[in-house]
Amino acid sequence: MGNQLLWNKRYNTGIDVIDKEHKKLFQILNKLFHFGQDEIKSQWVCREAVKYFKEHTLQHFLDEEAYMASIDYEGFATHKRIHKNFRDVTLPALERELELTEYSEVAISHFLGVCAGWLVGHTLIEDQAIVQRKSLKQWGNLLPEEEQAVMGQTIISQLHSMFQLDSKMISNCYGGEKFGDGIYYRLIYKTRENKRWEFLLVFEEQLIISTIGSVLETKAKSVNTMLMNATRYTARQFVEYLKEYFPTLNDSEVREEQLLNYEQFQKIFEKNSPQFSLLFDTGKGYFAFCMTTVDNPSNEAGVSIITENALAKVEKYLNQNKTEKAIASSKKKLLVVDDSEFMLKMMQQLFGKDYEVTTASSGLSAFRSITLCRPDLVLLDYEMPVCKGNQVLEMIRSEKEFADIPIIFLTSKVDRESVSKVVDLKPQGYLSKSLAPELIKKEVDLFFEGKTQP
Repeated sequence: MGNQLLWNKRYNTGIDVIDKEHKKLFQILNKLFHFGQDEIKSQWVCREAVKYFKEHTLQHFLDEEAYMASIDYEGFATHKRIHKNFRDVTLPALERELELTEYSEVAISHFLGVCAGWLVGHTLIEDQAIVQRKSLKQWGNLLPEEEQAVMGQTIISQLHSMFQLDSKMISNCYGGEKFGDGIYYRLIYKTRENKRWEFLLVFEEQLIISTIGSVLETKAKSVNTMLMNATRYTARQFVEYLKEYFPTLNDSEVREEQLLNYEQFQKIFEKNSPQFSLLFDTGKGYFAFCMTTVDNPSNEAGVSIITENALAKVEKYLNQNKTEKAIASSKKKLLVVDDSEFMLKMMQQLFGKDYEVTTASSGLSAFRSITLCRPDLVLLDYEMPVCKGNQVLEMIRSEKEFADIPIIFLTSKVDRESVSKVVDLKPQGYLSKSLAPELIKKEVDLFFEGKTQP
């Protein structure tokens, strides 16, 4: 998902009240990104942001349901049911984890992953269906609630049998959202009638390490080849056990076994529309189980491991994951503060490839962002309304833990008097907005290389 939940025109429904509320929910979740684990202030900010998000979510549900009722939307009952599950089951479960762990980084990651993923998926699928005045495609073939409950309890029982964990189902309409570093496993069966069944299983890495790793008596801090292979066979056994609940699967056989990255998993999920998709909190990490019958399967394919060289394929998959994580963690964190939406978008595009970029449109949002995740450099607009750049600088420097964060001013005024005012504040440097973007990028690169100061 990345570190920012950016609004995209694809999310627009054309219904003004709904779009405004969606944008507000996106903004609130963005305040929670870049959580700083050891900062007491961060925990306070996150607690308030979570409360704020919940309040706005519940009000949004009421407004959206009122609108659906006003147009006699045929998918109203199913849509309301999804709202109810998120309101009564998912959110309370996430809140309990936050409180029990005192807003740990893992719990925050779970909250952000589930809520952000749910919001994006819900906006793109369920809410777009309102505009089209069609029944929900994504969840139109959900199992009845009673059957879902039975399936949920069966999976909980199986998780306990395999891992001795007391799990809780926290969503009966999991939307494919990312909830932390995970292993994405796809198992494809075909019956004699050539009916295709697909199972998607998601294991959070910490779940694998703490359960399968414990059984194997390994002290690995990340999923290695041995753990991955053990997880594969565990997943196969899991699905084989559940097959007995589906008589049509009794004569089926495995045709494909794949390991996916999150992007592949998400595309398959959206294309195949699972008949049921459940999310569980095991107490050791999250687990998701999705199943669908597919007439027109997604062309998206991961690393096929139902071959003789499966071991090499698994190693390749794990190495790719490690590389992607290493690249992400090695990036310098850059906070860009500017009241111009155009400028923020331009800076995101300019620096996004080489840096982990966060944006803020006001002094207050900048300070909250710094509180949640300490940046390596702040690019600060000097001429902002309400709270000027110099005031933001003073706010940051007034906090002992943030006082040494490097700050470079961005200014559109380059006359001697204006430059003198900027220099007197003793920032690490200043850059003219009139510079070509590639020159601004070059100066920031050189700053991090320690070769020069703008």
